[in-house]
This record gives sequence, structure tokens and C-alpha cells, in this order.
Amino acid sequence: MLIYYTDHFVLPLPPGHRFPMAKYAELRRRVSHSPWLPAGALREPPALDDATLALAHSPDYIRRVVTGALSAAEQRRIGFPWSERMVERSRRAAGATYAACLSALSCGAGVNLAGGTHHAHADHGEGFCVFNDSAIAARAMQAEGRVGQVAVIDCDVHQGNGTAAILHGDDSVFTCSLHGARNWPLDKASSDLDIALPDGTGDQDYLEALDEALDQTFRRARPALVIYLSGADPWEGDRLGRLALSKDGLLARDRKVFEACLARGVPVAVTMGGGYAPDFHDSVDIHYATVHAAFACFGR
Repeated sequence: MLIYYTDHFVLPLPPGHRFPMAKYAELRRRVSHSPWLPAGALREPPALDDATLALAHSPDYIRRVVTGALSAAEQRRIGFPWSERMVERSRRAAGATYAACLSALSCGAGVNLAGGTHHAHADHGEGFCVFNDSAIAARAMQAEGRVGQVAVIDCDVHQGNGTAAILHGDDSVFTCSLHGARNWPLDKASSDLDIALPDGTGDQDYLEALDEALDQTFRRARPALVIYLSGADPWEGDRLGRLALSKDGLLARDRKVFEACLARGVPVAVTMGGGYAPDFHDSVDIHYATVHAAFACFGR
């Protein structure tokens, strides 16, 4: 199982910015010191070219991102200012999910230590998301003839509105989102399966809803690959979450997803998604547990 990182592409953000950049470097540090990590498993991902990005995004949007022609309003919608490093990091964050899919198809699983940029639409970015890594990777695997149907299982606390919008009407990719009903974005898109949870949902109710989501996903689709957006933000202490899962509950969530895929012989590419704990180390704890759980199920 290969694991890909992009934290060395640090964005030049203004003081007080709310994007939790520090968690990515700490997550890589913890993974790199893990006794279970095989030599050579932690790698830098490729930067995807414009043609691959265009499998999910309009050429005009890609051009404006790459050349720095995004308006001030578009940059505010994304949530951080344009820079050449932002472009490079966005290419490689999508490249990490692409590479994680290749790893999954080769040995059962692959991990992107960032990714889950599910708010990026075909013609604009938003919510700290520039390019939609899940949609790009799913279509790239299909375009290269590696898989037929793909399922995107999104357990980030925020609905995967960009993924749903890009892939709307595309029966070759089944989109499932398990998210907070009253959380951002307020105007949600329509996934193939949306399960919206009330504020304060805890471990038991969440895991029962996840069982239903997994059952429906694998009844309604026959994916040859799953892309799993894990998300640390359903945690009870997250600043932006509004749900009430414990760290143990989130680990149980991850194991349910991995075991469901393993039981059906479906490889899974894992991305981290959001995590906005007041102390970013709590988000890192959750992301690290996700990576370790993937290795425990699929690692070799």
C-alpha cells in the first residue's frame, strides 16, 4: 500500500488564516515514524497535467487557475489567495488521489494524506478546494481503461456538492455522501445517495446510518474501485462539524468502510478530507487512525 503526501508545498497564507495547513506536515511526520510503514511506501505524487484535470473541469477554469487570472471574488470563494505554489499543490493533491487509485488497483488500497477536495465544481472552486480530486481520479481511471464503475463514498461532515455536481447523470460513478444536514454548503447538490444527519448525531446513530449507506451503495452499484473521503470533521470537538462522534466512533466508521470493501474484493483509495479541531493535533489523531486502519486491512 502506497501513501502520498503534498505537505511540502506550503501555501503562503495571510496571518490568522483558518485553513489548517499545519496538520498535513504533522500527519506525514507521524506516518513516517510508524513502525508498520514499509520502506519506500511514503512517496511524492505526480502533478496532473491540464488534460487530466479537464476530465472533470472546464478548460477555461483550468486556464484561469494556472495563469493566475482568477478574480478576487473567485479567490475568496476558494478561500485562499492565488499563488504559483497553490497551483502546484492543487495539481499534486489531485495527483496524490490519482496515484492512490493506482496503488489500490495494484494492492488493495492507497492513501492520499491530503485530498478530499469535494467542493470544487467543474468551473469554479470553493471551500478550500481548487480541483476535485475524486472526480478527476475516477474519470482518469476509466479513461485509461483500468476500471468500469467507481463509487465515491464521502464521510466528510460537509456534503460533497462539487463531486455530486460534476458527476450528476454519470452512471459510471456512484456518489454517496453522509453529512450534516444543516452544515455548509446550505444549497446542496444531489448525490446518487445523500444521507443527511441532524446536529449532534453521535456514534451509534452515525454508524447505523453508515451501515445503511454502505448497503445501498453496494446494492445500487457494482464498483470496481471505491474512493473514500474519510474526514476528521464529524468529531465532537471540531469547530465546523456540528456532529458528535468520538475518536473511537470515527475509527469504527473507517473500519466499516474498509471491511465492506474488503468483503466484496473492491480496492479503495483513501483521502483525508476536512478536520478543523481547535488543536490541530486532534484532527491529526483522527487522520492517522484512518491511515493505520487502511494499512491494517490492506497493507502489504
